[in-house]
Amino acid sequence: MNKGRGIEMQDASENIFADLGRPAAAEHYVKAQLVFQMQQIMKARKLTQSAVAALMGIKQPDVSNMICGRFWGYSIDRIFSFLQALDQDIEIVIKPKASQEQAARIIVKAA
Repeated sequence: MNKGRGIEMQDASENIFADLGRPAAAEHYVKAQLVFQMQQIMKARKLTQSAVAALMGIKQPDVSNMICGRFWGYSIDRIFSFLQALDQDIEIVIKPKASQEQAARIIVKAA
């Protein structure tokens, strides 16, 4: 912990949801990474939220909510189906963790 100007500061992990003590923090972190990738695809393809909603079979406000971080009501499987609607393959790789010092983790990478 660092102290500065009377404010106690704490080093953050890569998972803000865990840092905030949220239940199911690992799941929320993965969802956030997946939705971020979805947003990157939308930008790269210059798709409107309405066009994306039509592809995904949901309403435009639902796309907006997800992009704004309100994705709690969607399962990882459902977010996978949204990415597939955007013509994305999803590949899951299981491998030994990188370091004995750190906990096993889930990482979302774009190709």
